[in-house]
Amino acid sequence: MEALGRESRGQVGYASSATALDVDLGEPDDLVPLLYKDFRATLFAQVMALTNHDRQWTEDVVQETMIRAWQHSDTLEREPGMLRGWLLTVARRIVIDGWRNRRVRPQEVALDIPENAESADRTDSSLAALTISQALVELDDKYRSVIYETYLAGNTVRQAAEILGIPEGTVKSRLYTAMRQLRKALGEVTVR
Repeated sequence: MEALGRESRGQVGYASSATALDVDLGEPDDLVPLLYKDFRATLFAQVMALTNHDRQWTEDVVQETMIRAWQHSDTLEREPGMLRGWLLTVARRIVIDGWRNRRVRPQEVALDIPENAESADRTDSSLAALTISQALVELDDKYRSVIYETYLAGNTVRQAAEILGIPEGTVKSRLYTAMRQLRKALGEVTVR
């Protein structure tokens, strides 16, 4: 049998089913697409079973097998049965090496499990809440009640006006004044 490879420019027989087809390789880079076309389904199914149906790992193994086929294209036999056997053997060895590596490495732990996830640092939000609370305490009662009804209770201006028993325009003007005083107290914006 002739060796199929980078130096060989002749006809290559390969099989997608029971019949062998003659294909002109032309360039050495044509080998992998032909192998992939003819043996991918079989190789993928075999590797999928070996990896316990881990699709990502299976795709990685198939890709690595094709890379090794390209690297050894000068020594590969051109007969389809030999190519299929070589590909399956290489893939099986890659999977075995993967299983061995997984046994040696420590098991990966998912961080989305609440007991394993680190808790977020809430210092900044606690400090901000304390600062805002202190600034609200220093506001006049009429401004604090408008802030409470609109921002904290989530009411509209109209609803806040009904609850507080004052006109909507008064709610708006008190909100404006209250926000300016809060900004000044918190040092966010300079007052014009």
